[in-house]
Amino acid sequence: MIVAGVLRARRRSILWWSVAVAGVGVLYTLFFPMMQTMDTGAMLSSFPDSVTAALGWDALSSGAGYLHVTVYGLVGMAVLLACAIGAGARLIAGEEEAGLLELELAAPVSRTRVYLERLAVLAVSVAVPALALLVAVLVLDPVLGLEIPAVNLVAATAALWLFGVTIGLVAYAVGAVTGRRGVAMAAGAGLAVVSYFASWVGPLADLEWLARISPYWWYAGERPVVNGADWAGMALLAALAAVAAGVGIAGFLRRDTAT
Repeated sequence: MIVAGVLRARRRSILWWSVAVAGVGVLYTLFFPMMQTMDTGAMLSSFPDSVTAALGWDALSSGAGYLHVTVYGLVGMAVLLACAIGAGARLIAGEEEAGLLELELAAPVSRTRVYLERLAVLAVSVAVPALALLVAVLVLDPVLGLEIPAVNLVAATAALWLFGVTIGLVAYAVGAVTGRRGVAMAAGAGLAVVSYFASWVGPLADLEWLARISPYWWYAGERPVVNGADWAGMALLAALAAVAAGVGIAGFLRRDTAT
């Protein structure tokens, strides 16, 4: 199976990304007790309410709010997205540039199978670090008194995984269509950055619609760590992932990888 072979080749990369995502999550989560000793209300009083609400700072005093802002909404998410974008750009475009994909396509397997099985590798490559983060936070929750319902953490992690896979899939699809790893990485990173800034610039600029069309908002706008699963947002992410996957496979099947 293609999946088993590629996962075996990527096992060290997946392991190190898991350590990085979980490590960042642990590091920032450990700061929560110190945050409780600080008067965050006074610290944020100089900012307009619209700014603190848009950035989620109004919930920093609770364990769920703090984790949403720092880990799931920023640093942990950023590291996971780097993993997803890198994997997405590498799995077809990177392998093609390295001259390795030709060997696989020369075997008696269809291009559709190659595309779909490598897509499955992308999903697994993002799932393992996301699960590592979930386990780390679940362990720290009772120790640090975060008091976050486990079901919310599971829902937030599932949404984070889906967001990562969606952004990674955009990179994957662009790589499949163009055969260019750099272009694929730029597409994935560009969407992630634009999505992030649109989600909080929109409300600040009185352009709520701008936030509502942002994949980052679909993932984190309803604060899943605090409020639980946002099924509508996850459905939108899944729809975008499906569109990206469809565009990618259509381009990959038509393109001459020998050129």
